[in-house]
Amino acid sequence: MIATNYKIAYVHLTSKIKQTVVALMGVTFGISMYVFMNSFMTGVNDTQNTLAFTSMSHVHIYNDGPADNTNLLKRVYGPNVLGDVRNAKVIQYVQGIKNPGDIIALVKKQSEVIALTSQVNINIFFRNAANKINGTLSGVDVENENRVFDIAHYMTDGNWNDLKYNPDGVILGAALADRLSLHINDNVNVLTPDGVSKTYKVIGLFQTNVANVDKTKAYLNINSARQLLSVNQDYLTDLQVNVQDYGTTAPLVNRLAPVIPYKVESWQTANQQLEAGSSLRDIIAVAVSLTILMVAGFGIYNIMNMTINEKIREIAILKAMGFSSGDVTTIFLTQAVVIGIAGGLIGMGLGYVLAVIINHVPFKIGGLDTLPMAYRLKDYILAFIFGLSTTLIAGYLPARKASQIDPVDIIRG
Repeated sequence: MIATNYKIAYVHLTSKIKQTVVALMGVTFGISMYVFMNSFMTGVNDTQNTLAFTSMSHVHIYNDGPADNTNLLKRVYGPNVLGDVRNAKVIQYVQGIKNPGDIIALVKKQSEVIALTSQVNINIFFRNAANKINGTLSGVDVENENRVFDIAHYMTDGNWNDLKYNPDGVILGAALADRLSLHINDNVNVLTPDGVSKTYKVIGLFQTNVANVDKTKAYLNINSARQLLSVNQDYLTDLQVNVQDYGTTAPLVNRLAPVIPYKVESWQTANQQLEAGSSLRDIIAVAVSLTILMVAGFGIYNIMNMTINEKIREIAILKAMGFSSGDVTTIFLTQAVVIGIAGGLIGMGLGYVLAVIINHVPFKIGGLDTLPMAYRLKDYILAFIFGLSTTLIAGYLPARKASQIDPVDIIRG
C-alpha cells in the first residue's frame, strides 16, 4: 500500500507539471533569497568588524583617570551637609598603569587570550614647517602590536618591523602624511603637551581604511615613546588584548575587572553602536528571509489546496476502494516533501551562485574592492530546514483536509 501511495503522489506531481514547477520555484526562490541575504549581511558585518579591529582590540585595559573631587564635602559627609567649596582643584593622580608586569602576567594566564600588546599613547602635535595637526602618537611593542592588529598588512610604504630597530623612526597614517606633505625619509616634528619637542624620520606609511585613524595617528617604538615622556622603562598607558572569540568577551572582563585596579573594557561596551548595527542587520536579514519563505509556503498551500479540490472525486474513489485517511494524507504530504527537498537543494545552489556573482561585483568604497559575502555552512543548513518545514506545514493542512473527505457525500453529489 505504501508503494501505491508513492506512485499516486508521483502521478499527481507529473500530471500537473506547471503547478509543480510553480510550487518548486516558490521554495527555490525563498531558500535562495534566505541564503543570499544571510551571506550578504554576514559578509557586511565581518568586513565592518575587520576594519574596526585594525584600531580596536577585543578588550582594553587602561587608567580611567581621577575621580570627581569637585565636592569633597558631599563625598565624605553625604548630600545633606551644608558647605561652600570654591575654586576646587583636582589633586594630581597617577597616570598610566602601575605595576604593569603583574597585570600582564595575570592576563596572559587567561585561557581565552591569544594576543596582548602594551602601548604608550600620547596626544601630540605633528608639525612640518607651517603645517600643525593634532593627533596621537602610539609607542608600541612592534611584534605584539602586529599580533593584535595585523598592522603590517596595512603598510603601504616601508616595513613594519623596521620600527623595532629604528628608535628615531616613525610610521605615519597615509592620510596624515598627505596632510603634512610628508613622504618616506622626510622629517616630522612632534610636540608633547608638556612642551617637549623632537624630530623623527618617516620610515613607513600605513592605511587601514579607517579614516579617522589614518588622518591622526602615528606609531613609534615604545622605548622611544618612554624617552620622549622621560618616564621609566615599564611605563604603560594601555594594554590591548585579543581573545579567541571576539563575540564572547564578557567572561574575561568579569574575571579581570574585580582584581585589576584599572578600567577593563570590552569592545562591545566601548562601541555599542557597532554591536547594535550588526545585530540590527542580522534581524533584518532573518526577517526578510523568513517573510520570503512564508510567502512561498502560502503559495504551496494554495497549489496543494487547488490540487485537492480538482481531485476530490478521485480521493473519494480511493477511500471507497479501501484507502484510509492516513493513506490519503501520505499521498499529498509526499508531494509536499518532494517539492520541499527538490526546491531546497536547487535553492541552496542558486543562493550560492548569486552570492558568488555579487561577490565579484566591483565596489570601490571604504577600502573594499567588491561587495562582501560570507559562505557559512550553517546558513545553508538553516535555509534547507526552514524551507522544508514551511513546505511540510503548507502541505499538511490540505492533506489533512483531503483525509477527512467523506466519499459517500462526494459520490452522491
